[in-house]
Amino acid sequence: MTNEAPRTYDVVVIGAGPVGENVADRARAAGLSTVIVERELLGGECSYWACEPSKALLRPVLARADARRVPGLRQAVAGPLDVEAVLAHRDKMSAYWNDENQVDWLNAVSVDLIRGHGRLDGPRQVAVQTPDGDTVRLTARHAVAICTGTSAALPDTPGLDTVRPWTSREATSADHVPGRLAIVGGGVVAVEMATAWQALGAQVTMLVRGDAGLLPRMEPFAGELVADGLREAGVDIRFGASVTYVAREDGEVRMTLADGAELAADEILFATGRAPRTADLGLETVGLTAGDWLTVDDTGRVTAVADGWLYAAGDVNQRALLTHQGKYQARIVGAAIGARAKGEPVDDARWGAHATTADGAAVPQVVFTDPEVASVGLTAREAERAGRRVEVVDYDIARVAGAHQYAEGYRGQARMLVDVDRGTVAGVTFVGPGVGELLHSATVTVAGEVPVERLWHAVPAFPTISEVWLRLLETYRGRQQDQMLPPEA
Repeated sequence: MTNEAPRTYDVVVIGAGPVGENVADRARAAGLSTVIVERELLGGECSYWACEPSKALLRPVLARADARRVPGLRQAVAGPLDVEAVLAHRDKMSAYWNDENQVDWLNAVSVDLIRGHGRLDGPRQVAVQTPDGDTVRLTARHAVAICTGTSAALPDTPGLDTVRPWTSREATSADHVPGRLAIVGGGVVAVEMATAWQALGAQVTMLVRGDAGLLPRMEPFAGELVADGLREAGVDIRFGASVTYVAREDGEVRMTLADGAELAADEILFATGRAPRTADLGLETVGLTAGDWLTVDDTGRVTAVADGWLYAAGDVNQRALLTHQGKYQARIVGAAIGARAKGEPVDDARWGAHATTADGAAVPQVVFTDPEVASVGLTAREAERAGRRVEVVDYDIARVAGAHQYAEGYRGQARMLVDVDRGTVAGVTFVGPGVGELLHSATVTVAGEVPVERLWHAVPAFPTISEVWLRLLETYRGRQQDQMLPPEA
């Protein structure tokens, strides 16, 4: 083992997923010498085990579902999916788990790379254990940014350590279709992987603890419509089902449920949440607790560390566990580091250049199921908890002319929350085929705090599904006019 001479940079970034890459890029663009440390593949979870491979699996599933709803086309797509071709496309979209292009990009923007496991070793100090067993010591003049993301959180189920369970990583990178797949959980990973693997030929059973329904953090109708779609596809959904014991015997996974029922499957996927990758980052050397989420201010600085040199962006700070939101944070964190390093003013006011305001006000998300779910801002339940006075406006998307053109027998629902005191939109949820492409208009509306009266002048093209915006506004205005009518004599 050899120890290299210490190296000094303006900024040290730990974690080279999309978030770390964006922090490094913005810091380097500000003229700061920057190094990024990564122990796995550059591009991180999103590129190889999450966003890219999962959507590559789901795209043919959803395209076929849409085509089957179009008269004159459904017979052309009546057969099964070409599993080999789908998995080959997934491999291509995951760059065959090779990060050469990412390395080339880092070189192009003049960011140094050190491969290995980076740990804090005191204020502004990072020690990197390389694959060769060497130790590289780094000092940051201005900032260390932790961008290590999350990993799958597994329950303490007896026998779990013996069954080799799937997590989201195995579910998105598997090279075969299991005959029977049990999925434990009812969140985004659970419903997306149920959609994909059922369509690819697996017999899928979902075991959902409690009776809150699927997608419990979204509007209730979202989970209900997704559950309907999954059941129609052949998925067996069991609510109130807790797994109390698992074992692998004769090549199959055998489960015991809390009610005494037994179930067997070829593979079992636990989609039961995420945990921060902070257990072995040396947090204790700077007064933090190993394994904890990192609490940050709106500029991304870890609040519990003095002198403001430690930042955390992306999933690891638990603000919004979404790649696009982490990249948004990263752009702001990189810019804030640059401004502070140069002694420039930091604009951390609401919606300022160095404030991650959208984390609490306008977080967009698409769930790629059949039907799709797209949401941004608050749900009605969240608005009530926050003390916001909102009016809930619902509309059946199937009544929109564009929906009739999109698919025969279209089923969908839209909800708009109008902030009564501010006259703006506080949240929007769409459920239905193709609604993911509606989401950015909703995100601009919520983030821009566009007055509802101004939205009347944003004319949707006919016939498109986006006409639902006009119908939501008409419904809202009709209610306002009804409230202004004098009482009957």
